[in-house]
Amino acid sequence: MIERKVIPGAEISFFSAAHGTYFKQFDGLYESLKKYHDYTVSLVKQNGVKVNDYGIITDNTEAFELSRKISADTDLIICNMITYATSSVFAPVVLNCKAPVILLALQPRKALDYTKASTYMQLENDNICSVPEFTGVAVRLGKPVADVIIGCLYDDEKAAGEISDWCGIAKVLNSLKGARIGLMGHVLEAMYDMHTDPTAVSAAFGLHVPLIEVDDAVEFYRSAAESEISAKKRIILEEFETPEPKSDPITRKLTASDLEKSAKAAVALDKLVEKYNLTGLAYYYEGSENSLTSEVVSSFIVGNSILNAQGIPMCGEFDIKTCIAMLIMDRLSIGGSFAEFHPFDFENDFILVGHDGPHHIAIADSKPILRSLTKFHGKTGSGTSVEFKIKEGPITMLGITQNAGGKFKFVIGEGYSKKGDIPPTGNTNTRGFFEPDTRDFIKKWVMEGPTHHYALGIGHKADIIKKIADILGIESIIVR
Repeated sequence: MIERKVIPGAEISFFSAAHGTYFKQFDGLYESLKKYHDYTVSLVKQNGVKVNDYGIITDNTEAFELSRKISADTDLIICNMITYATSSVFAPVVLNCKAPVILLALQPRKALDYTKASTYMQLENDNICSVPEFTGVAVRLGKPVADVIIGCLYDDEKAAGEISDWCGIAKVLNSLKGARIGLMGHVLEAMYDMHTDPTAVSAAFGLHVPLIEVDDAVEFYRSAAESEISAKKRIILEEFETPEPKSDPITRKLTASDLEKSAKAAVALDKLVEKYNLTGLAYYYEGSENSLTSEVVSSFIVGNSILNAQGIPMCGEFDIKTCIAMLIMDRLSIGGSFAEFHPFDFENDFILVGHDGPHHIAIADSKPILRSLTKFHGKTGSGTSVEFKIKEGPITMLGITQNAGGKFKFVIGEGYSKKGDIPPTGNTNTRGFFEPDTRDFIKKWVMEGPTHHYALGIGHKADIIKKIADILGIESIIVR
């Protein structure tokens, strides 16, 4: 019943580079290469992106005109190495356009038919020939290409996968430009790692940080219509399990009162997102004991989890850095849960990774559980909390921290989620296994100076996330 509110998209500018002299020398070569060009465009379009197809560029004048046509809205430029081309048909684009540029060198034939080989056949398959010229010139111009994809045009899963990865990166870049990641309430002042300058965030990520009053959420909560609350209850009860408590004495079976508050808070959050056109939200607020404000803020967790699944990252403890990390993971279609480290299991070499706040229920291994808690550990209030594990298999972590100069840094790691019991505490937890062993990995991770939160997703995507950091000009480290 949960449908995404945000469908990631991106705008990609695509052109093929060729040496125009060839077309005067070899009849039919242009038509042959145009067929390959069109097929490559279709490969890119399969990834849910808008492709501006500028055709085959054959000289410097055409390339300069192309650089004028490519708009500032372009998230990625793909130069298709369709045959040999001089770097003059590439230099104006890389010099005058801001978007990252990648080269495709996809050879139509897996190998030449050497018994029938000809110059014509070679030119049809000379995709790699000028790649070193292009990459070398780009470096000399101070605008190195972001990547080169090498492979076969047909039936090459690795090449198609790399194209898909770059379309995902383009979707991340598209989502960051002009994003509105709200801050509501105030920083949890005792957590120094949560303190972040909104202007620094805007400078690094190209987004805006609306500062939102808690009173707006309280008013939306107070004015929620019964029909809206009932509709939200139906979604909650459909999407979540509500079992009896187990070993933790502060847990209860979900109460009618907590369900009502969670549904009202979810309605309020929807309206808050709509009013401020939010891409995401980080918040923290306590409010006076037994106040309406305290009741509202302590009831956000279920609504946050639903919004995460809808493509709008929400996280607590005022952690805008991790909210951005969650956005990046969501746009890569790998989840993006709000997580931290919980106790080790030294006997079985894993560590619990989770949080008492919202996770991305789209990557849950089964229906998530709701429990009523008589207290939120370390915070004020009580209410509904979400408990689940993420899917088995590879996982990726992205922590965004800052160095002594205030510059941002990506701390990235990969591990595995495996089956097994988790504490029935109403908190999310997953058994995280890391190489070479979990203890050594965690030591390396913490020595990179991360925050205690990070975004948690499925799949092994560290290399892709590092490319995003490189494009943004942000320091990054993959912990191994």
